[in-house]
This record gives sequence, C-alpha cells and structure tokens, in this order.
Amino acid sequence: MFQRILVANRGEIALRVIRACKELGVEAVAVYSQADRDAPYLELADRAICIGKAASADSYLNIPRLIAAAEVADVQAIHPGYGFLSENPQFAEICRSCNFEFIGPPHEAIRKMGLKTEAKVIAAQAKVASVPGSDGAVNSEAEAIRIAKSIGFPVLIKAAAGGGGKGMRVCRDEASLPSSIQAARNEAEAAFKNPSIYLEKYIDRPRHVEVQVLADHHGNVVHCWDRDCSLQRRHQKLVEEASASLPIEVRRKLGEAAVRLAKTVGYTNAGTCEFLVDAEDNFYFIEVNARIQVEHPVSEEITGIDLVKQQIRIAAGEPLPFTQDDVKSEGHAIEVRINSEDPEHGFRPSAGRITDLRVPGGPGVRWDSHARAGYSVPPNYDSLVGKLIVHAPSRPEAIARMRRALDELVIEGIKTTIPLHKAIFRHKDFIDGNVDTTWVERVLMPPKAG
Repeated sequence: MFQRILVANRGEIALRVIRACKELGVEAVAVYSQADRDAPYLELADRAICIGKAASADSYLNIPRLIAAAEVADVQAIHPGYGFLSENPQFAEICRSCNFEFIGPPHEAIRKMGLKTEAKVIAAQAKVASVPGSDGAVNSEAEAIRIAKSIGFPVLIKAAAGGGGKGMRVCRDEASLPSSIQAARNEAEAAFKNPSIYLEKYIDRPRHVEVQVLADHHGNVVHCWDRDCSLQRRHQKLVEEASASLPIEVRRKLGEAAVRLAKTVGYTNAGTCEFLVDAEDNFYFIEVNARIQVEHPVSEEITGIDLVKQQIRIAAGEPLPFTQDDVKSEGHAIEVRINSEDPEHGFRPSAGRITDLRVPGGPGVRWDSHARAGYSVPPNYDSLVGKLIVHAPSRPEAIARMRRALDELVIEGIKTTIPLHKAIFRHKDFIDGNVDTTWVERVLMPPKAG
C-alpha cells in the first residue's frame, strides 16, 4: 500500500478521496488554488499545497504544478478525482513517467476510449452493439449526407472528443445538416481543440443507463451493476438511481457487455460504460468514462463496495478481493446533485457565502459535500455544492426517503437546485418511472412561449 497520495482535485471529490485514504492508513496531500485557500476539505488533509491562482489553467489543470506538488510532498501516487485532468491521457502518462502511480486506467486506455469513434470500434470488437452511425469521423458534407440518409433522420452529430454535451446537435432533416455540422465542429474545436465529429442515429426519448466496472492488474474484471442517469438537463445529470428499472436479464447482459469492453481495451481501475436504452429495452453502447463518476455513491450503496478504496488498492497492485458472484445488487439508491444555481432564472450560477447549512440524517441517508455554513462558493469552478444520497429496500421507499431528506436539507445564502429536485420527486411521471433523457426539458421545464 502507498504511504502518501496526492489528491489532484478539489471540493467534494477531494474530500471523498481524503476520507478513503484515512481509512486505509494512507497520508493524503491536498492541493488548492488561491480561490480555495479557505476550503474545508483542506483541514482534513495531512498536508495542503497551493498550486496557483484561481483560474483552472493556473492551478487544477496545470500539469507541471501538480507534478511539482507531488515531488515536494514525496508521494507515491496521484488520484485525479473526476473532472479536470482525470481523463487526460497526457497527465496519466506524465504521472507514470515521473514515477508516480496514476490512480486510474492506463493512458493508452484513456486515449482509446476518449475518442468516441475509436471506442465504437473497440465495442464492435467486444461484440457490443453501438448506436448505428458513421464508422469513424465524418470528413465531408457529402459523406455526412450519405450516412444520414442510410441510417435515417433524425441524426445526432457528436464531437469525437470530450463530453458534457458540447459539440452535439440533433438534426432532423437534410436541409439543416450542413449548418448543424459546422456549429458542432466549431463548438468541439473551442471546447476540446479537436473539430472532429461523427454521426449517430438519434434515438427518440432514450434512457441513459451506465455500468460501473472495476478491473485489477491480475486479469480480474467485475461489474458493480447499473445506474439510471436519464434525468438530465442539457446533457448534465441531475438525478441518478441504482439500479435501473430493467428486467434482470437485461441488467445481466449490460453488466456482461461492460466487462467485455473493459477486457478488450485492457482497462484497469474504476470506469463506467454508458449505454442508451430504447423503449423495447434494447441497449446501445455510447462511451466509456475512464474515471470515478460523480454518481458513484449509488453503486456503493447497492453493492456495499467502497469504490474509491478499491481504486487505491488496485493502483497499489492488490487483486480484487471479490468475484462477480460476490457482487450483489441490494435495495435501491438515489442521488441528487445540489448545485449553486438558480433554476427559476435559467440555472444562473449562484456563487457566494453559505450562511446556514443543515443536513438531513436518519437511516439510509448520506450527504457527500465539502461545504459548511460560512463557506463561500467560488465562481471559478463547477457549481456542485453536495450530493444527497438515500438507500432503501425498494424504489418507492427510496423516493419517500429522498423527499423527507430534501425537506430536511437547508442551504441558505445562495440559490440551489433543491426546489427543482422537490418538484421532480413529486411528479407522477418520475414516481411511475416514465422518464427519459429529454423529460426534464420536455415536461418539467419546457421552454416558455415567446
């Protein structure tokens, strides 16, 4: 086991990794920008090192400064958390070239799965169905028209690199295809420095289901069952559930497909295989997230597996202490992301000082957050304040528990998404499970007329 780990991230995920380190008897070294100098997560670290100014490019995205901090602190490994550099193959490669173990997959796997066009080729090798579309990047308007006609409109134009909905456009007819492609290319170039795009058949009102995998360096790969992440706004997840409300045989096939994908690409550590599921419960591979995910707690709750501890143990060379038969899916877990945003005004960011914070408790309730009363949410980074997670024997019980927990949760001084979540958990469609990736914007928050 490592003696000391650098946590190359901030906020809630940094605190999550620090806590896992403490339980493993490993020293945790935190990093922070000038904007985060008073962040509560720093107090629980064994050491904290300032790595630059508030701008991400000068701090959390600055590879030389992170490596310098790791050298100064004399760590053996670096945990990238999620976001920032967690899926950057160059960072993973530099960490290992500087003799720091990167707590994540090999840089080759990150690079292969980071380009969605190459990921689709790997999926085909693993005999996992992908959404019908182009075999690789689309290089010309004529080629795009030919492919779109062959798979049928509507089509989805997607950036080959990156994620988060950037470089993505739905095109419903041939006339609008050229302008949609150009808009997607421009956005992809601005966001990822890569204008490559590809085409997929647009699946109307799908569900977004993902499978958590763990793979060690001894050839062992297991899945930790599935999560439904369909409730999204502008491709950003709002609510996640484990397990997905699917027939058990479909869930097993999803898990088996994810394991085959991981083995085919030579994946190690924690990762997530993402799928779209249509109305007939057919599933199609879309991408791999080569890191721990924001929504990992719901998988932990139904399996009893501490995924962050397993990440660290795998990176240290330990074999997985369980087989697939040992990984059970028990009960139902739900997570909501509490962001410092104002849903009533276009989700406008709401940075500022939290004047009061009261968190819920009771059986089956978990609050993952680095925030507390008196903490000032900086305007420089992601708006996540905390994650509220519940676990109960059944989905109806988990919904009732989440309603109660949301009523108990008090955050004052800033606007948050708590009112939005209360509305979701009162809506009949959600209670009945009749939601999809378009539901929030189509039903709960449709565009205002005029």
